[in-house]
Amino acid sequence: MLSKAPRLPARLWQHRARGAVLALSVWLTGMGPAAADTITSARFTEPTTRYAHGVLGDDIEYGALELKVSNTSTKTLFIQPVYKRSVLTIKLPLDRVFEDLSPRLVDINLDGSNEVIVVESNVHAGAQLAIYDARGEKIAATPHIGTRFRWLAPIGAADLDGDGLVEIAYIDRPHLAKTLRIWRFQNSALTEIATLPGLTNHQIGEDFITGGIRKCGGNREIIVVNADWSSIVSVNYDDGWKKRELLPFTPSAMKGALTCPK
Repeated sequence: MLSKAPRLPARLWQHRARGAVLALSVWLTGMGPAAADTITSARFTEPTTRYAHGVLGDDIEYGALELKVSNTSTKTLFIQPVYKRSVLTIKLPLDRVFEDLSPRLVDINLDGSNEVIVVESNVHAGAQLAIYDARGEKIAATPHIGTRFRWLAPIGAADLDGDGLVEIAYIDRPHLAKTLRIWRFQNSALTEIATLPGLTNHQIGEDFITGGIRKCGGNREIIVVNADWSSIVSVNYDDGWKKRELLPFTPSAMKGALTCPK
């Protein structure tokens, strides 16, 4: 999918956002209160020009991340849950920005509550992929690329290899290194499990990311482009990570490639 979002006033991402109502009723097996916080929506705020990279088409990035959080709690059996909503703002120090199109809501630890995935850049060390929870805490992150004005382009998050855990895929420096990296979230940490060169999903100045993850017949495939933008490429796990070229790249062909073959 060519997921395009405006740069101003905010880059909103709603595709995976869950509604505020998480269930119609709650069944408790023990006494006492139960509560769970989940992020229901997220957006970048506080636009800033303090990190003038311009890789996404302008010099504006964001200094803060606003989370809308829903708390579900109940104290007795078989009652309607009580929903409390709050807004939480994460403000970055002056040496960092959110260099991204929009926050992505994902249940990264499969506990039924959303976390948020963002690209966060340091003015000296470049981009990293970071995960924040409903308390506003950064619970995991990849290392920074290592130098300023170096970026990564997220692809998506899902159980990509059938192991019951969530993996996150992105292209490391889509204009330079053009390397697919896949990280697994487990035990509150990210571990890199695969690196495949010669792939990309973004061109300098575009305010969208090309490709994504498709699920066909129970199998998930990463859909990106080869390094010279001549072919659409599928990457999936089948006793190892396998690449295969699908068809010549055009925007309309990419749209079709993200749907399952009939």
